[in-house]
Amino acid sequence: MAGRDFHPLRVAAIERLCDDAVAVTFDVPDSLAAAYSFRAGQSLTVRRPADERDERRSYSICAPVGARPRIGVREVPGGVISSWLVRELRVGDEVEVAPPSGTFTPDLDAGGRHVMIAAGSGITPVLSIATSLLRHPAAQISILYGNRHAATVMFAEELADLKDSHPSRLELVHLLSREAREVDLLSGRLDAAKLRTLLPLLIDVPAVDHWWLCGPFGLVTDAVEVLTESAVPPERIHRELFWVDEAPPEPQRAERTFDGPVSEVTVILDGRSTTVPVPEDTTVLEGAQRARPDLPFACKGGVCGTCRGRVIEGEVAMRRNFALEPAELAAGFVLTCQSRPATEKVVVTYDE
Repeated sequence: MAGRDFHPLRVAAIERLCDDAVAVTFDVPDSLAAAYSFRAGQSLTVRRPADERDERRSYSICAPVGARPRIGVREVPGGVISSWLVRELRVGDEVEVAPPSGTFTPDLDAGGRHVMIAAGSGITPVLSIATSLLRHPAAQISILYGNRHAATVMFAEELADLKDSHPSRLELVHLLSREAREVDLLSGRLDAAKLRTLLPLLIDVPAVDHWWLCGPFGLVTDAVEVLTESAVPPERIHRELFWVDEAPPEPQRAERTFDGPVSEVTVILDGRSTTVPVPEDTTVLEGAQRARPDLPFACKGGVCGTCRGRVIEGEVAMRRNFALEPAELAAGFVLTCQSRPATEKVVVTYDE
């Protein structure tokens, strides 16, 4: 995708969701309306103004398609960006925001049966997806949402209102891991064991058209495992990772086919091509940023997908991937923050 420059957007509203989380709505001037038009499930990358370290974070949009862009932010202890957004930001402030990105998005015209499994702040894109999908009269949705306590549930009132507006087409199930519920089945973590019990009772698994998984690493991998056991085709499973306390282990590096110390890497962004030498132990993103500081990135952990590009010549070795779907991988897309050059020449485009 081209046109990823940051623009200062004015904060139109800040809503306190719970003690450590807020929803931030941005005003978009008419001149930027096309650039900030988003699809359900996409995210915005935020950069703190005057930050010499260029700290960036990606936050999912929680608004339905056609509304003003609105992100849900939960404070991470010690988080440079999240603490600023949750504790210090005020209405009227300006925030540097990049245009929307991400492929965790449904076909809103298809209707169909959707099941969404989320935990914590993973509800943020799910809210956007569910609200947008329900505009289609044939869409049916089930949301399984896990949290520690009732007081930590983000968007609790909005979810309840959405359920009240679509009682026959939206099923909403809350699970709490550290607070007793009247029904034992709805207490405990939303892990593999719980899903193996819950899904057969609540869901006609073969009838589901799409599964949307969003939350910490453990939840997403457990859900994928359970759905795979139930013979759900991988193309029906869509995932996006959010995590705070646990990070995925660093995987083993792939064997490299490149024998030399440096590769010639060309990156294409906004129609402009730049070629730089990149050592074999350096990622495409890190190496190319020396000449192209405008290259898109946010988490640098293989999670958000902001740095997505397509390899059109040569090969790379990608260390880990928690953002790209199998179809994207088959089409040559990679996460440039995780990809090291594996041939003498590599060409990557960000413009697709």
